[in-house]
Order: sequence, then structure tokens, then C-alpha cells
Amino acid sequence: MTYHYVWLGWSSAFLVPWLALYLSTPRFRPVMWRVSLATAVFGLTEPIWVPAYWNPPSLFELARHTGFDIESFIYSFAIGGIGAVLYSALARRRFVAVGARHKRASWHRFHLTALWAPYVLFVPLYFLPWNPIYPAILCLVIGGITSSLCRPDLTVKGLVGGLVFLGLYSIFLLGLVWLTPGYIPQVWNLPALSGVLVGGIPLEELLFGFSFGWYWTGVYEHFTWGTSAMHAGARRTTSMSSIPVAMPKDQGMQQHVCCA
Repeated sequence: MTYHYVWLGWSSAFLVPWLALYLSTPRFRPVMWRVSLATAVFGLTEPIWVPAYWNPPSLFELARHTGFDIESFIYSFAIGGIGAVLYSALARRRFVAVGARHKRASWHRFHLTALWAPYVLFVPLYFLPWNPIYPAILCLVIGGITSSLCRPDLTVKGLVGGLVFLGLYSIFLLGLVWLTPGYIPQVWNLPALSGVLVGGIPLEELLFGFSFGWYWTGVYEHFTWGTSAMHAGARRTTSMSSIPVAMPKDQGMQQHVCCA
């Protein structure tokens, strides 16, 4: 069995929850577009994974002949937008700017280091004698940890967001297992991985799903000096921790908002 259009169908399937989020949460549409377009660039990294991590049949057999494929851009575009807003959408939150006083907090001395550490560290880690999926997972974890150290308000949100994205990602992976039996053993380079399968899913995919969700849940807020606040239509709750958020000039004051 060639499974010629499975990668196209699977990557395109992620556009369904992307579109559902886009239509149901208008307040997140600008964020989804920006993050998705930025994440789509990671489609250019497909030669890193083919054939070291996997070797999927693709449109025009581009992946096997060139290392690049169209499906990688669709996949990266979709999961980028989903990962950035899924938690906030389910928790009925919205993005707002943090206040200037918060930006001057002592832990922000390492703001740029925290932002770029996952990307810079991937290069030396990639050249170690292991499969490239492992430095990718490790760098996403580092991104989640450094985000929490620099922005403590993103700690719980990131971890919960990681679990939420893992749940969604697992559904898609299980669909791949059930609807295309034999696809994963044929396409994934299992001998180069741990060999551990959970319900037919490579353990590495589950680790990637959680670490990606952990880091990507707060990536937009971290890069743009934003935070999340309870949406006006949601039931108001109180929190022990809060950070100052910049309000419009005509209000002439700062307000504390609860952060996930």
C-alpha cells in the first residue's frame, strides 16, 4: 500500500480545528494569522526530518526526492495557529498588553535570551549523535521553561496548554492509526527512535505534542509583551497572582488582570 495522499489528508485535517477556532473566536483572528504564517516557515525544515525521522509519500513525491513537500507548510501553518490560541479560546480569555512597570521587572533582564534560546540551542544539539526529533523536543521544553522563568504568569497556562494540545494532537494521531493501519510502521523511522508505541503512536510524537503545546501556548504573548485576561463575556473570577496591564490612555490608570 503506497499511502500516497495520507500525509496531504492528515496535514490538511488540522485546518478543520484551525478554521473552527478562527470562525468561533473573532478576537483571535489577527493572532492566528500572524502566528500561523510565522510557523509555516518551519515547513522549510522538512529535510531535517526526511528520512532521519520519517519518510512520508507526498504530492509529486517531493519529500523523497527533494526533502521538501507542500504538506509540511500546511501542517506547520495549522498547528501554529491552533497552539497559540487553543487554551485561551477554551478558557475564554483575550490578549492584552502588559504594563511598562511589569516590563521593568528584574526577571526581564534575560528576556531576549529566553525568547531565542530554543532556536539557538537547536543548532548545536542537532549535531549530536541522536535523532533530530530529540533536540526538537528538548528545545521546545527549554522554551517552555525559559518562558516561565521570564514570565511567571505563563507557567500554568503553558503546562495546561501543553496538555490541551496533546489531547487534540493525540486524536489526530489515533485517527492515523485507525484509518490507515500500517502507515506509521512504514513511514516513521522506528528503528532510529525509542521503539515505544502508545496505542500505536510513537512516544516521540506524544512528547512533541505536549512540548509544542507547552511552548506555543505562550509564544505570542512572550514575543509581543502580551498577557491574557478574562474575556468580557466570561464569568469573572479572582486570582492570587496578577500583573499590571497597560490600559488605553483615556482611562488614565492601570488595572490588574488575572493571568493564566
